Amino acid sequence: MDRFKVMLLEISDKISPEQLDKLKFLCVGIIGKKKSAEFTSGIQLFDCLIERAEIGPHNTDFLRKLLSDIGQHVLLEKIERYEGQASSSELPDETELEKINCAIEVIVEHLGRKWLQYGRKLGISEFKLEGIQEKHPRNLEEQVRELFKEWKKSRKVDARVDELIRALRACDLNYTADLVERKLQSANLS
Repeated sequence: MDRFKVMLLEISDKISPEQLDKLKFLCVGIIGKKKSAEFTSGIQLFDCLIERAEIGPHNTDFLRKLLSDIGQHVLLEKIERYEGQASSSELPDETELEKINCAIEVIVEHLGRKWLQYGRKLGISEFKLEGIQEKHPRNLEEQVRELFKEWKKSRKVDARVDELIRALRACDLNYTADLVERKLQSANLS
């Protein structure tokens, strides 16, 4: 069974009629007032959003925003769980994954407050960056680790350590990029 649809069904089951009305109101510009009046469940609304390509198995940003806007932060955990269950075919090969994990440890140690700028260079959406800040408001290291989770999730099999190093250099974090390259060489991973 499609894991994405299962997750949507779970979310739909937890949405009250009042919350469904709020969701429909927020989506009127996308689906129209007349069409939104027809929906009696969250799953009907979600199906319509899938048809209009607003949400999908690899596109949960809008769904996250909707749930956040109606104050359903608990349901965001269902999306996190769904996205965290990546199959092994969606991950880079073992050697590249080892390189990435080695680089991440160095970057986490040295990145600091420039993590937002770095996240933008890696192509992480502003919405996800804000979500990371909200999830770990006072823990810089956890914010950086969460940033890498999002990056790996978005890049899947195309995740490459070279991209991490290029983004460091684009942020003028050349010292950290050099440290990553030295660490990869000393671990015989370059």
